[in-house]
Amino acid sequence: MILVVAEKAIAGERISTILAEKKVSPSMEGGAKFFLFEHKTEQYITVPLRGHVSDVDFPKKYSYWLGTDLRKLAVAEIEYRDTEKPILDFLRKVAKDVELVIIATDNDREGESIGFEAINALKEGNPKIKVKRALFSAITPKDIDTAFDSLEDADKNMADSADSRREIDLVWGAVLTRFLSLVSGRLGKQFLSMGRVQGPTLALIVNREKERLAFNPKDFWEIAAVFSKGSKKFEASHKNGKFWDKEEAEKAFDCKNLPKGIVTKVTKKKRTLKKPFPFNTTSFLAAATSIGFTAGRAMRLAESLYQSGFISYPRTDNLAYPPTIDLKAILKSLENVVELRADVQKILALGKISPSAGKVSKDHPPIHPVAPVAREKLQPDVWKVYELVCRRFLATLAEDAITENLSVDIDLNAQPFVATGQVFVKKGWKEVYPYSKATEVFLPSLAEKDVLDLVDLNFASKQTQPKPRYSQGSLLKVMSELNLGTKSTRADIIQKLLARNYIFGKTTLEPNKIAFAVIESLEQHAPVISKPNMTADLEKEMDFIAAGKKKKPDVVNESREALSKALEILLEHKNDVGSHLRKALISDSIIGDCPTKGCGGQLMIRKGRATGKRFLGCSNYPKCTTTYPLPQKGSLSPIEERCPECGNIMIHLKGPRMSFKMCIDYNCPSKEEWKKRSAEKAAKKTAKDKKEGTKKK
Repeated sequence: MILVVAEKAIAGERISTILAEKKVSPSMEGGAKFFLFEHKTEQYITVPLRGHVSDVDFPKKYSYWLGTDLRKLAVAEIEYRDTEKPILDFLRKVAKDVELVIIATDNDREGESIGFEAINALKEGNPKIKVKRALFSAITPKDIDTAFDSLEDADKNMADSADSRREIDLVWGAVLTRFLSLVSGRLGKQFLSMGRVQGPTLALIVNREKERLAFNPKDFWEIAAVFSKGSKKFEASHKNGKFWDKEEAEKAFDCKNLPKGIVTKVTKKKRTLKKPFPFNTTSFLAAATSIGFTAGRAMRLAESLYQSGFISYPRTDNLAYPPTIDLKAILKSLENVVELRADVQKILALGKISPSAGKVSKDHPPIHPVAPVAREKLQPDVWKVYELVCRRFLATLAEDAITENLSVDIDLNAQPFVATGQVFVKKGWKEVYPYSKATEVFLPSLAEKDVLDLVDLNFASKQTQPKPRYSQGSLLKVMSELNLGTKSTRADIIQKLLARNYIFGKTTLEPNKIAFAVIESLEQHAPVISKPNMTADLEKEMDFIAAGKKKKPDVVNESREALSKALEILLEHKNDVGSHLRKALISDSIIGDCPTKGCGGQLMIRKGRATGKRFLGCSNYPKCTTTYPLPQKGSLSPIEERCPECGNIMIHLKGPRMSFKMCIDYNCPSKEEWKKRSAEKAAKKTAKDKKEGTKKK
């Protein structure tokens, strides 16, 4: 019998169905799912895993935070423990009947590591079992048949590379997290998380915020005009752009005294807007975050589409389609998708297909569709990601866009103005890729010496702005450039920082006071943890393991040595670090002054000892017993404005799917509508419970 190991159930079922050339139903035994079928007269069994089926951890003697010496933890032995025992026990049981095992997990380092977890369990039951590897980038009949007809050897170096990351991240994460949590007194569910990649990533966000806070805005002035020719109005701006001297700007503004402009020059130029490169992981996530997804969710949805056989493997650095991909065949298949048909036919009508191409990587092909699927068969968010991938694919095969750009110089009382227009001569890829706006600005027909009427002249006072905060997309790009993490882990790192409440924000990422304190402490006492250099160097070392140039134990031990050196410095300054963090924790929990007359205390976010629920309480407790209930979900931050209804403190509540301002006083008139909705909801629930209770009787 031949045993196929798949990474997840959905992939296992699809691979089995392709090999069997018919729908294959799952069977269950002791909590393990498997698929039995025949392929080329051989008996096959596919056993899907659930991702990693074993995990790295320390021996139990290190599980007590308060009683563990962090120096010993940094060099402690590491164990691999079964996390999916029913699956592993099933593999051990059937191993004796298996002649060959084919690893068909994701074709990357993580997939290789997962495959070897299955191999280790199988060899416990059958040490002589033969092992082969099926390598594919899409779960389609063509890709699976090709992979299973040309099996390769499993790559232990690739698995070791992934496992070295798991071991290194375990040690760094455990030591740094425990250190920060212990010295700050922040234990339990509110512990302060830190890790090898988390540190420099959080430092990027904090340091960008510091730049913004230190930014000194500079005043400038702009002059904009509205002209008309006949009945057609259009805008123009002063050719100087920004005026840094107010007197000079005011002098230029005096041109309004002569309300006639004269066209002095008309310039026409054609401009080519190159079609975009295919999606790699970084550019895909940047595009997905720009249309409302978090990076983590976008990647999960892309993985589900890959496992279902609709798109290629979504973890790749490649920006060029390999010649083995039949682009025209994929295009023709997409004609079956109603929402894409018209745009697909436009590209097919071009005849020759010339895809765009960026940097070539010896990796999976760029992310692209591999099979059509009807919109109604996917959940709305899944369809949104599928359509994004499809339309990017179409854009890479379309023609470049061409615009005609018009620049018109206008003299207004000896002051130079310029109007610019843009129209599309050929929309090309812009027509099939709506995520990139095709902006057109139309000007009337203008020629030299035309006299124009001045309709309006605007004098605007402005200030320079600091660099914007990072979005998830822009942060992913910088992480990639600095070699922080991998294409497979970067989205998870950002998600972890959000989950640990170091940062918040849907469109842009903003750090809280605790994030500032953590990074300031690390930069002052152990900068190696907050700088990208060490992390990037370790990534290269892991590449060497994958290439067979270094051994896993050597790289792991070298990283432990670097951690131990940083830890010694942190322990030497633990009182300073702890004090800095505790002050930040207190400051971060303060919402505002206590409204009780004569109290003088401050309202702070507290947690009930018995319930664990958060509420606002006065810092002068028990002298002052003023309290306010709080929502139990979302991050809270104070805002300067006061409630327009009662004048009390307002807070900003943010969460993954919410962002709004609210008064802290439950009895405020602004809460009446909310109370009414809550009462109606409670009444409906009571009525439903009564109805269900009557049915049961």
